[in-house]
Amino acid sequence: MTRDTRDDASDDEQLLVLPDDLRHELKEPLGPIETDADRLLETVDGPLIAVGDVVTYHFLQAGRRPDVALVDGRTKREAVTEEIREAVTEGASIDVKNPPAELGAPVVRAFRRALATDDPTTILVEGEEDLVALPAIVAAPDGASVVYGQPNEGMVHVKITDEHRAEMRELLERFEGNTERFWALLEGSSDEG
Repeated sequence: MTRDTRDDASDDEQLLVLPDDLRHELKEPLGPIETDADRLLETVDGPLIAVGDVVTYHFLQAGRRPDVALVDGRTKREAVTEEIREAVTEGASIDVKNPPAELGAPVVRAFRRALATDDPTTILVEGEEDLVALPAIVAAPDGASVVYGQPNEGMVHVKITDEHRAEMRELLERFEGNTERFWALLEGSSDEG
């Protein structure tokens, strides 16, 4: 698979910024926490979207490459081990920049492209990928699983339902920035410009 390093004209377009008063709400897990990747995979029966290096690594170790993986080379604000970095970035097909506590146009576009392809796709984020779990929950198809890491606890498994989508939509509406442009990009009604 070739690596897509395409730079769009609006490559650094900031869409949404996490306001300080919402940070505490994001500390609560959005689904059940599992510590065993094999056990978690037994409950996955649709597309698997992994957000985070350690989560992605656990799935790879369990023999399942996520359909979409977002990694940034870090865990709990520290660099991941060389073993994890090499495993999760092997075959990375899209490189993007996304500043911490933000959701920018490049990562939203990359996620949409990854979701639309039949091939497993790894998005290597320079910056931070954590918040992409929120739009992933909104954009993933019914029955998909979005899994992200909960520091010092395990992997949070969100099985996509309309209820989860509505909850994330409401949360994302409370971010600061250009929500109209964000929704247009995420929902594909405005892929460019």
